[in-house]
Amino acid sequence: MNAINQLITDIKGKKIAPIYFLMGEEAYYIDIISDYIESHVLAEEEKGFNQMVLYGKEVSIQDIVSNAKRYPMMAERQVIIVKEAQNLIKTIEQLVDYAKNPQPTTVLVFNYKYKTLDKRKALYKTLSKVAVVFDSKKIYEDKIPNWIQNFLRAKHLTITPKASLMLAEFLGNDLSKIANELTKLELVVGADKEVTPEIIEENIGISKDFNNFELQKALGHLDHKKAYQIVNYFSQNSKQHPFVFTISILYMYFTKLMKLHTVADKNPGTVAKALGVNPYFVNEYIAVSRNFPMKRISGVLNTLRTYDTKSKGVGANLSPRDLYIELIFNILK
Repeated sequence: MNAINQLITDIKGKKIAPIYFLMGEEAYYIDIISDYIESHVLAEEEKGFNQMVLYGKEVSIQDIVSNAKRYPMMAERQVIIVKEAQNLIKTIEQLVDYAKNPQPTTVLVFNYKYKTLDKRKALYKTLSKVAVVFDSKKIYEDKIPNWIQNFLRAKHLTITPKASLMLAEFLGNDLSKIANELTKLELVVGADKEVTPEIIEENIGISKDFNNFELQKALGHLDHKKAYQIVNYFSQNSKQHPFVFTISILYMYFTKLMKLHTVADKNPGTVAKALGVNPYFVNEYIAVSRNFPMKRISGVLNTLRTYDTKSKGVGANLSPRDLYIELIFNILK
């Protein structure tokens, strides 16, 4: 976010580049920058003649360059935004001649989502000298709960650690989707309030009792009854709780438990940093580690790999319910 904040600060200060090439896997940040340019570079009365949005699947590089070379009408600049620019991937290198000598009165923005330029080629090297090249990288899933907390903090809301984990588990690492749901919560909850699991269950439809966080907890504390109740719920709601996703979550959980055994200093801050978890959960991990020594965790990780393979139809043809039941039995045996 620091890079984005700096870009916005520069634009506010009229330090505007002739080309913004916004690329990478995380569409959310590309949209933030592009939308800000679209809304703030020109005054409202200037936009009619001097701002246009083009779509990569409908135009050629030649079309874009032709528009970019025009002069603005009764304004200091014109803004051209090329959305879905990744559709130009086969011809994007043709932009290099324009990039060498861009029109100073044009702000040309490329939304090149889910792709990146080849850094070995001429276009990237040229843009690096004259343009803003922003590589929007995906956030790792274990960073999502903190991202949620920071997003809500900016809106004067707080969220409990469990609630942020529930959202991260349910929504994955699609930041646009997460931001949309959090904006809805903001409207429901109001400012200076705390988002709790109960609020999430009521407004987003995620069960506060039957989710992967609670499954981890049940397994960690060897609570057979609770674990089977949760996976039974999962098997009845397999679209919301795909088996492969649960396997992935559990694999990360037990990998962190394995790592905990290698951390000599059990200070909560040290453990939290080593595991990449909120300090709130450190005591929980330490308690669970007593039930799962390293040898047992190694067996659990092998079991998870086996059932990941089985879920893909290799060596077995089991229903989601049978997969879940066998998995829990083999973890807790």
